[in-house]
Amino acid sequence: MKKIISLFTAILMLTLVLAGCGTKSTGVKVIDIPLTQEEYAFGVDKNQPELLEEVNQFIAQIKSDGTFDKILDRYFGEGEPQPVKSAELDTSKDQLVVATNAGFEPFEYTKGGDTYYGIDMEIAALLAEHLGKELVISNMDFDAVCLSVGQGKADIAMAGLTIKEDRKEYVSFSDPYYNAAQKIIVKESDKTFDNCKTAADVEAILSGLGKDKKIGVQTGTTAQFYVEGDEDWGFSGFNVTCVGYKSGSLGVQDMMNKNIDYVIIDEAPAKFIADAINALN
Repeated sequence: MKKIISLFTAILMLTLVLAGCGTKSTGVKVIDIPLTQEEYAFGVDKNQPELLEEVNQFIAQIKSDGTFDKILDRYFGEGEPQPVKSAELDTSKDQLVVATNAGFEPFEYTKGGDTYYGIDMEIAALLAEHLGKELVISNMDFDAVCLSVGQGKADIAMAGLTIKEDRKEYVSFSDPYYNAAQKIIVKESDKTFDNCKTAADVEAILSGLGKDKKIGVQTGTTAQFYVEGDEDWGFSGFNVTCVGYKSGSLGVQDMMNKNIDYVIIDEAPAKFIADAINALN
């Protein structure tokens, strides 16, 4: 946990220097109210039903034997995150090609090169070993992950994916393996949501905002559907300006630079990003 925070602290400090910010940041806080209820699953190639069956059996196995809890402890407890190496793509070999977006800590992230970390990445490594295949990790923008699998460029999408109807056009979802929610991040000094007790309280405030208010999201994620509105999810959206980023951390940095007002992202990445930024103060 401490090593992860140190990594993002270094990255964010470098970003601040490059942006010409010589002053100390004010810090951020996560409003601890779940705005959604979601389930993460893996997106499997629709042309590989046997792989889907194997994945579902594997999820059940690692949950029942305690392996999944041990992985979670490495990111939310006192455990030590394990590095995961990616092999080079080679069609002559028996490989498991995993599409991901390695900017979604603690589920998938990288320190550079072909070494990855994260809950999904550790599961990917164990799955490849279970299948007797060599692991290849294909890193890309989040909104291309399911499409890559649908086009046959990858076998499985492992990227903190929320089960969603329109994604089923490209992938077959595995059984769920993790429950998640969206939360809002604000500057430490912002008191707007301090008296909120429920998601309805937060949404009442968001509903009263206009287009002059900007909310950052990671492009293609549930946060974007939540802010802009999505019929499948039953989210009506808000009359604000939604600004998309390649990662939640970029959105939070832009908020600290006073370019946007708030950021909405998944709760686990929200905590990691907030911890990293606040470690600077």
